[in-house]
Amino acid sequence: MADHHEEEQLGKLYDAKAARRLIKYLAPYRRLVVIALSLTILLNLVRQLGPLLTKWAIDDYVAPAAQGALALNSAFDGVFWLALAYLGALSVTLAVGYFQDVLLNTIGQRVMYDLRAQIFGKLQSIEVSFYDNNPVGRLITRLTSDVDSLNELFTAGLVEVLGDFVLIAGALGMMFYFNWKLAIVSLLVVPLLWLATMWFRNGAREGFRQVRTKIARLNAFTQEHISGAPVVQLFNREEKALQQFSDINAAHKQANLDTIFYYAVFYPLVNLISAVGIAAIVWYGGGQVIQNAITIGTLVAFLQYTQRLWQPIQDISDKYNVFQAAVVASERVFRLLDTPDKIASPDTPQLPATGGRAVGRIEFRNVWFAYKNEDWVLKDVSFAVEPGESVAFVGATGSGKTTITNLLMRFYDIQRGEILLDGVDIRLWPLETLRENFAVVLQDVFLFSGDIASNVRLGKDSIDDARVEWAAREVRAAGFIEKLPEQYHTKVRERGAGFSVGQKQLISFARALAFDPRIMILDEATSSIDTETEQLIQQAIERVMADRTSLIIAHRLSTIQRVDKIIVLHKGEIREQGSHQQLLAQRGIYYKLYQLQYKEQPSEPLRAAGD
Repeated sequence: MADHHEEEQLGKLYDAKAARRLIKYLAPYRRLVVIALSLTILLNLVRQLGPLLTKWAIDDYVAPAAQGALALNSAFDGVFWLALAYLGALSVTLAVGYFQDVLLNTIGQRVMYDLRAQIFGKLQSIEVSFYDNNPVGRLITRLTSDVDSLNELFTAGLVEVLGDFVLIAGALGMMFYFNWKLAIVSLLVVPLLWLATMWFRNGAREGFRQVRTKIARLNAFTQEHISGAPVVQLFNREEKALQQFSDINAAHKQANLDTIFYYAVFYPLVNLISAVGIAAIVWYGGGQVIQNAITIGTLVAFLQYTQRLWQPIQDISDKYNVFQAAVVASERVFRLLDTPDKIASPDTPQLPATGGRAVGRIEFRNVWFAYKNEDWVLKDVSFAVEPGESVAFVGATGSGKTTITNLLMRFYDIQRGEILLDGVDIRLWPLETLRENFAVVLQDVFLFSGDIASNVRLGKDSIDDARVEWAAREVRAAGFIEKLPEQYHTKVRERGAGFSVGQKQLISFARALAFDPRIMILDEATSSIDTETEQLIQQAIERVMADRTSLIIAHRLSTIQRVDKIIVLHKGEIREQGSHQQLLAQRGIYYKLYQLQYKEQPSEPLRAAGD
């Protein structure tokens, strides 16, 4: 079984490349980013005023008053006005910080909107074969938690990191301005801080990668077992499923705990290093005060500026965590976005003389196809279907019946041969135009959340309510729809829960007729319904097949006796072609299949075929 969680196998993208690509998402909002950056610079410059005001208060008023060199009234007045200035600086910080946060979150939400739209668009356009190897739960992780990690980068990362650098530069500038020797003492612990940061960086990078891997696996397993809950319960596999979930959940928990270890060590270590730096300042600065080299106000301001120095350094380390989580998430997202579309419209499309509305002639010429390597599902298959003709494909499971229709609609591309529609290779048709000519009714009908009418029109504006109702009447679906309390506006729950198989089939036939395709494909459309419903379905089939090229895949041979041609497939090859009576007369594979289905009752067609 293929490993659907090959995130472990991803190489480590170098951060600079991922960062440059992430920054491109800010380009449409560069004006907002410039404003946010300006507010961040202003905010951090205003924060430099606090220690300076403290120094002035101590050196100009408090210390002189304590020594009797300044009257108490004058000292109180001076401290009062400096306190008001300090309060004003805090008010400016509050106001600027508010607008900065609103602006950053606005930018982050817009980037998330763009990124999610890009990912969803990719998932809608990528070839069907992509989903053969990528579980839905893992893809949902790309749209949710991975994009959330990138949101943190844009809202609390890039711009604020620049602000932290401004704060560091401002604090260092003021410290060197006051006393360069004391400033150098305060920086002696920087190498220790750098070593601690490097250790944390290396450990956190791998930790984040493991967390993203485990959450993708958890989402994939959960989605699969919620969708398959009836099967799990039917075969009493609840305990086994719970045990498997517990193992995956435990791995996710452990990955988070491993990452928390680095946090638990790093932040106390940074605080310890900061305390050592402050102790050095107090030791050396105290001596400078005793020697009258600096004032007490300068020492106090130095201590405050030191806090303003260590805090942004610690914040940058924390922002590195945000950045690293975003880079790890971006690896997943960019790998999805960079997945090439193997099936796309040609650069120079070609249409038949009749235009994009097909006449309906289909031809397979020596077609070979394999889903993997050279494990051929179809081998040198050739046949032709004329416009308006109805053709049925029969054969054992795995003989290639459904593959033929999937290839015709270019869900997959063939390795050898040609498939022609109206004389033009389908690989030369514009992809959207090609598929507009088809409608498919499957055994397992997929209904979207919404109402019945929206499930018939599927968002196509040209299909109005009148056409929806006409299509439903034509395929005999109106009978049960109009008995519902809200009729065509009846809500449809997830995957059509609450509707019977037959009702969902009739809705799908109404959908097919409303779109007015030139080619109708019926894939096991009557294999899971009762006899009474089958009669309604047969009437619907006759209606949607009228004046259209029709391809039918069916196990019930009773449903295809009146088609124009039956093609019998066996192990990927065409073994027999002809009408129902002709194939019975040949007494070949079709004859044997027919006998197997009707062996318990005498068959008039069989006796007639033997005459």
